[in-house]
Amino acid sequence: MSPRRPKGAGAFPKAVETPAPQKPRSKPLYAALDLGTNSCRMLVARPVGGQFEVIDSFSKAVQLGAGLEATGRLSRSSINRTVQALRICQRKLRQHDVRRMRLVATEACRRAKNSRDFIRLVKRETGLKLEIIPPEEEARLAVISCAPLVHPKTDQLLVVDIGGGSTELVWIDLSETAEADRANAIMAVRKGLHKQSVSRFGARIVDWISVPLGVATLRDQFDDVDDDGGRFALMSWFFEENLQEFAPYDRLHSTDGFQIVGTSGTITTVAASHLGLTRYDRNKVDGLEMSSGDIDHVIQGYLQLGPGGRRRDPRIGRDRAALIMSGSAILQALIRVWPTQKLSVADRGLREGLLYALMSEDGRKLDARG
Repeated sequence: MSPRRPKGAGAFPKAVETPAPQKPRSKPLYAALDLGTNSCRMLVARPVGGQFEVIDSFSKAVQLGAGLEATGRLSRSSINRTVQALRICQRKLRQHDVRRMRLVATEACRRAKNSRDFIRLVKRETGLKLEIIPPEEEARLAVISCAPLVHPKTDQLLVVDIGGGSTELVWIDLSETAEADRANAIMAVRKGLHKQSVSRFGARIVDWISVPLGVATLRDQFDDVDDDGGRFALMSWFFEENLQEFAPYDRLHSTDGFQIVGTSGTITTVAASHLGLTRYDRNKVDGLEMSSGDIDHVIQGYLQLGPGGRRRDPRIGRDRAALIMSGSAILQALIRVWPTQKLSVADRGLREGLLYALMSEDGRKLDARG
């Protein structure tokens, strides 16, 4: 099931608002909001056959987790920026008369000492009721969102979601699933990611992990290192060290039948840089396969540019420039560890997973291969 979007939706994480439709829609509308450590993003969609069509979207880098690593609290300025963004989301929800929605917050709110106060403030100021979801649910939704990109020949699947405050990895064994059912087997992952649990189509969860390091938190860990190249190497090493408890980490797998699907602003930015896009095009990025050599070439280019060059590079964008090297360090560690020469790029994530789950709960028949 592949979502259909207006051209340009889901671009680099700067403030983005699509125009509202002029005509009323007869079909029920669904909304999904993902408030992460760095960004606030929302989709409004309607079901169309076995797929869904995005009719409105919002994305803004609010930096909710700025300073969280040092203080353990959400700062007043971060909260103010986020509430302003959520007011825009609230207006869109009211404008579209959305009745079915799920609005979630992730790692920054999981960690902050004052997150409950923040949730109450949001409810009071905007009327929106945010739900702080656990890492397991975040990982499950990321897996569901990537279902359309699973190859029929994939026996072993690793889904990677690099967020602002954490990185989720889920290892799934599809070897006992019929080839025609492998994408829909991922969509059928319902409640939880219990190890060794088997979905309706035979997909088995081998292991999953939520590493409390994302593009913002990893950057903050090494913010005191002045040397650009040295800081990058330390970040990559440190992230790899945090994978030691992930069960499949030290297992040898054949490259045949092994697929990594990655979703994050970092991965789509690296893909856009690889393609030489100065204007983001989701249709060219989503589903793209990059080799490990392609990824390394882009990352080395980022290092050669230096901090100033990265800020001026239109393929990266100013909002992403401060975070691209910490994200690249995570990505480099992943392709170094596992035996695959390719990574499938997903311009989709938590919001799409939320929409799939909501529609499925309402009994709508969804097809990951659509």
